[in-house]
Amino acid sequence: WTVQQAAELSVPAPTIESSLDARFLSGLKDERVQAAKVFKAGGFGDILTDQTVDKKQLIDDVRKALYASKICSYAQGMNLIRAKSMEKGWGLKLGELARIWKGGCIIRAIFLDRIKQAYDRNADLANLLVDPEFAKEIIERQSAWRRVVCLAINSGISTPGMSASLAYFDSYRRERLPANLVQAQRD
Repeated sequence: WTVQQAAELSVPAPTIESSLDARFLSGLKDERVQAAKVFKAGGFGDILTDQTVDKKQLIDDVRKALYASKICSYAQGMNLIRAKSMEKGWGLKLGELARIWKGGCIIRAIFLDRIKQAYDRNADLANLLVDPEFAKEIIERQSAWRRVVCLAINSGISTPGMSASLAYFDSYRRERLPANLVQAQRD
């Protein structure tokens, strides 16, 4: 229902959507087995073995990339809640929600304290990405994030959530978007 609500409210939630798509693709095991045979025969093997990777650096980069992706995922979720609250006139306080979840929800992440602090600093925060603390963390991690996504792409490894989060971040931070390119893709 989360993806459906995001679409109905026109709230971008590509990280959340990608997790649903990944679940659907995971369920297509027989098709994926056949596709693996077709593409292996077509020259798509284990591309990762062709690359030299500093494993220690990669582990550090993956940690940073996952954290940056998590910020984007929470930002999308909080924006969806805010949009629904505005539509229904609920007047939800997002910082207070984060506090409540910390105490008794399946989410219970320490990260929720940071979200509460962001909304305490600015109750009208448009997006967690523009909170000064979260923005600083994204900036510090974005090079590692890009290296991980590029390595995954070059290795033929699917990273739907991480890739969707990076695309979300790159779109959100741009004053101008390549709308003509998007329109051309639709046509």
